[in-house]
Amino acid sequence: MQAFTVHKGLVAPMDRANVDTDAIIPKQFLKSIARSGFGPNLFDAWRYLDPGEPGHDPASRKPNPDFVLNQPRYQGASILLARENFGCGSSREHAPWALEQYGFRALIAPSYADIFFNNCFKNGLLPIQLPADQVARLFDEVAGFVGYQLTIDLPRQVIVKPDGSEIAFDVQPFRKYCLVNGFDDIGLTLRHADKIRAFEAERLARQPWLANRPT
Repeated sequence: MQAFTVHKGLVAPMDRANVDTDAIIPKQFLKSIARSGFGPNLFDAWRYLDPGEPGHDPASRKPNPDFVLNQPRYQGASILLARENFGCGSSREHAPWALEQYGFRALIAPSYADIFFNNCFKNGLLPIQLPADQVARLFDEVAGFVGYQLTIDLPRQVIVKPDGSEIAFDVQPFRKYCLVNGFDDIGLTLRHADKIRAFEAERLARQPWLANRPT
């Protein structure tokens, strides 16, 4: 998992409440057993005018010019600003996969669905929760300034605005530790790789028949 320490990026506004995971990555794209390739279909039903199916070449499709991520001023955005209850609906982990694979590193919203919120941390995506009035001010500033960027400093737990002012945010210490170090659940386990190998070698020495495989 990619570590998250300090990130500066362009902000894109998703000015809708209750954006569910089927809107983030529609159900037809869950057929894939791979864990990659979901970025081109992020917000697929809103992003394109024609219906999408797995295997369709995005370059051959009709983009919706009114959708925020298709607007030239938000190309390359890596911070998504959203409204309340972002990520509601089904628990599909494909939703944070699609956001991360599109290029987003962080989300800012007043609230998130619990399972989506947890899945973001497990996939290297930082979901920041701020009071609704602060989020509303950020929406106004993003609308008012083309190229609006924020710097997110996770070790210090602050968002730095273009004028240098800072917004503090909370994050659970263990989740912060995992993100800063790039540890997903497997990475956390592999911190103890030497102990695991030593245990396996010692067990095999005591019980050598465990090495036998059925023919």
